[in-house]
Amino acid sequence: MRAAPTILHLDMDAFYASVEQASKPSLRGKAVIVGGLGPRGVVATASYEARRFGVHSAMPTAQARRLCPNGAYLIPRFTLYRQVSDVVMAMLRELSPLVEPLSLDEAFVDLEAGGVAFDAGSARATGERLRAGIRAATGLSGSVGLAGSKMLAKVASEEAKPAGLLLIEPGTERQLLAPMSVRTLPGVGPATGEHLRRAGITTVGELVEAGEDELVRMLGRAHGTGLYRMALGLDDRPVVAERDAKSVSVEDTFDVDLHDRVRIRGEVQRLADRCVQRLRGSGHSGRTIVLKVRRYDFSTLTRSETLRGPTDDAAVVREAAARLLEAVDTTGGVRLLGVGVTGLADYTQEDLFAQSLAAEAAEAAEAAEAAEEEGGADATAGQAGPKAAEGAAGTQEGSEPPTEAQEAPERRWAAGSDVRHVLYGPGWVQGSGVGRVTVRFEQPGSEPGRVRTFRVDDPELEPSDPLPLVGETA
Repeated sequence: MRAAPTILHLDMDAFYASVEQASKPSLRGKAVIVGGLGPRGVVATASYEARRFGVHSAMPTAQARRLCPNGAYLIPRFTLYRQVSDVVMAMLRELSPLVEPLSLDEAFVDLEAGGVAFDAGSARATGERLRAGIRAATGLSGSVGLAGSKMLAKVASEEAKPAGLLLIEPGTERQLLAPMSVRTLPGVGPATGEHLRRAGITTVGELVEAGEDELVRMLGRAHGTGLYRMALGLDDRPVVAERDAKSVSVEDTFDVDLHDRVRIRGEVQRLADRCVQRLRGSGHSGRTIVLKVRRYDFSTLTRSETLRGPTDDAAVVREAAARLLEAVDTTGGVRLLGVGVTGLADYTQEDLFAQSLAAEAAEAAEAAEAAEEEGGADATAGQAGPKAAEGAAGTQEGSEPPTEAQEAPERRWAAGSDVRHVLYGPGWVQGSGVGRVTVRFEQPGSEPGRVRTFRVDDPELEPSDPLPLVGETA
């Protein structure tokens, strides 16, 4: 516990929803809900306008639609969120070498380690400059908490929301915490909160009055002692600059249970590729491949396979995930699939599969030599692979002319996704259905734009990358 409030906690306000409002002028001041849009979707973030209707994160999207039927429901655009987060985190690292990110929109900063604050006055001034800088660079607001410990700094930023700053002066912690709900404290979730409520303890002040011995009796020594210290405002945890990732994973929940085994295998392969992209993006490799399967009855199975060394090879992860899937009974349907990699390292054992790859190459060379000796043209077609062989067969004399190509599948336009039209420029999808897609043409910094409707297969309408929130957007 420090004698000066030099630990800063930044929490961006309704981050995903705020980014959407900033990039879509027609949604400013409106209820915006970001998350999964299907029957089993879950709310990731709701704007403050939506929260007035009772919508909150982790709520099923179907329930949110009942509470706020006129809200704008959008898919997440993580590419843009990460870009904005990178800007904010870079600003924090200019303040101090000790920055501890908790998520894309939240971090602790040790201001004293950066030499930018040593007392309440300098800490407050730094916090205000940070908020102004974030607003100028991103157009978004963040709430800042300043205190002598991480726990209190986080409590302060929550109390400062939205778009505020709260500094907790050392010595005032117990007075500030006393009337707050026990759920304010780290480690008090729904189960612990309900257990304490049944014992007549609902505020932090009542936790202190109960005493450490009573809390140990109720919750066990480790939890009870830790909770009592938190209630007193005591927290000695340091700001840690690098938090080692323990795993990298991706998962998808499907609107309709999957029954087709071929489709399930294909989804696992796709998830494996996405997982490797994240793995490489974080600069890691991993030894253990994990498959997660949630079945139709909500039972969840996990299977894992540990390799001889760390890898970031997509083919290796796909093959391991496929082997793990073979050991899982998917009869009855699958509602969720996930692929992950654990046992992370910051290097790849490049020679791990070198021997097997060399053996495959040698076998291929031997086969090519043997085929060449047997006389050429057929061997060449064989080496070209089945797709090339099929193409060659299609052009042989006497063969039937190729049939008309099958009709391309209908393009899907998710609400909130970025598009660009040849004539009307950048915009975003408001909705689609019955062969039509509705687009609002506007961009960050513009006035609310006009709405136009097109066929879903209009050749002049294409998906687009997100535009920056601040700066040149044309």
